[in-house]
Amino acid sequence: MAFTWRPNSVSNSGCSYNNLLLFPKTITKAASSKFTFSAAKTSISSAQPSTAQSSAKASHGNGTRTRHTAPPLNTVSERESLRDLLAKLRQKNSCPLQTLRDDGDWTEDHFWAVIRFLKHASRSHEIVQVFDMWKDIEASRINEFYYEKIIGLLGEEGLIEEAVSTFREMKSRGLIPSLETYNSIIHGFAGKGSFEDALFYLNEMKEANVTPETYTYDVLIQSYGKYNMYDEMGMCLKKMVLDGCSPDQITYNLLIQEFSQAGLLKRMERIYQTMLSKKMDLQSSTLVAMLEAYARFGIVDKMEKVFRRVLNSKTHLKDDVIRKVAEVYIENYMFSRLDDLGVDVSTRFGASDLVWCLRLLSHASLLSRRGMDSIVREMEEAKVPWNVTVANILMLAYLKIEDFTHLKSLLYQLPFLCVKPDIVTVGILFDAMMIGFEGAREVETWRSTGDLYRVVEMNTDPLVLTAFGKGRFLRNCEEVYCSLEPQAREQQTWTYDSLIDLVLGKP
Repeated sequence: MAFTWRPNSVSNSGCSYNNLLLFPKTITKAASSKFTFSAAKTSISSAQPSTAQSSAKASHGNGTRTRHTAPPLNTVSERESLRDLLAKLRQKNSCPLQTLRDDGDWTEDHFWAVIRFLKHASRSHEIVQVFDMWKDIEASRINEFYYEKIIGLLGEEGLIEEAVSTFREMKSRGLIPSLETYNSIIHGFAGKGSFEDALFYLNEMKEANVTPETYTYDVLIQSYGKYNMYDEMGMCLKKMVLDGCSPDQITYNLLIQEFSQAGLLKRMERIYQTMLSKKMDLQSSTLVAMLEAYARFGIVDKMEKVFRRVLNSKTHLKDDVIRKVAEVYIENYMFSRLDDLGVDVSTRFGASDLVWCLRLLSHASLLSRRGMDSIVREMEEAKVPWNVTVANILMLAYLKIEDFTHLKSLLYQLPFLCVKPDIVTVGILFDAMMIGFEGAREVETWRSTGDLYRVVEMNTDPLVLTAFGKGRFLRNCEEVYCSLEPQAREQQTWTYDSLIDLVLGKP
């Protein structure tokens, strides 16, 4: 049995909760940051279907070819005609081919509107047929531009076989594929892990005197990383250089991120040193990836250096990354650093529930009454509402030093602080009762207020359990729960009351 924590389950006032059935669940691992080529995509409605190729090309700063753009819909009748066309397509069992036959022809605006509709309606497999019929109506539509856009869109949608078929038809008509067209085919195969096919078209591209650009190789490198083919990434980089295509800042950032995700720290650091020697800048996402890599391996000194760079770059850090840094400090018993971490984060990004958790947890882990009181006063001065994380941190510290007076006082104040107990709170109370705390009154109070009949939740920040560990009650919960038959686990709606009965052995 694993308890699932929901960071957004507590409102700003600390009073509102949504029920969450915890059993059986696991804590979801947050997706780590990956390199993405960032640039604005061009809309299909302007006769330019959005493609990753055009995005990365813009990022690399290369020149662009002359584009055909459709005139805007200026007249009321044109807009009404387009609305009528889309209305036909939205009908059940609509057939765009039959609609085109009925209409006789579409303007360029109408054609791209239909293509966009098919894409968003998850009917991309119909795009080729529509394109074939539409372009055959007028010979001038059989040109490199339209083929390039359709092939790019098919590649983007993962329809690589259809993209290759359209590519071959394009060549059979005597049209010359552009760099973007080759990129669509190469990247389509690479994205599916068909690297032999991708390299085949890369070689064909060079034989056709179409010069690859850095983006051509960058997406190949990224695809190798996707399939954990890190040696091939290095070989691709060497091939890139031999082909006369110099890696740029984006390439190196990509390599660092891929190597950091794989935990290949030496390779990551080697590329980092290369970037420093070339005076290239690290992207904010690259810095975060390095920070996560060092945190994963618990390399404190290097983690802190990168963390400083992240703060100085004013890169926004997600809470899950901050927690990873905090976990390293906790695992190394560097509790005082948690307060420093909270202050640094607060200074750059403002105070948050996580910031107060870090600062309070720092002093609670050191069992410093003065430190805890100081943080509580700061919270009161800042008019920060209490939540169950704050309450549980204090109560765990009181339990650790067996300060039953303060523990009892805080348990009594919970309703007035608008704090509802969660599974950690219940565990604290029963752990205290096991070592002599008189808690029967608190149990009856929770029963009379209905708190024990709520569905079990864990709203306490997981860093709290990382620092203090799971108490005896929570460990018993897991052991007894795991001993149940799977069917019994799933059929039971677990409330605090039923969970307590399970642990205490009551029928």
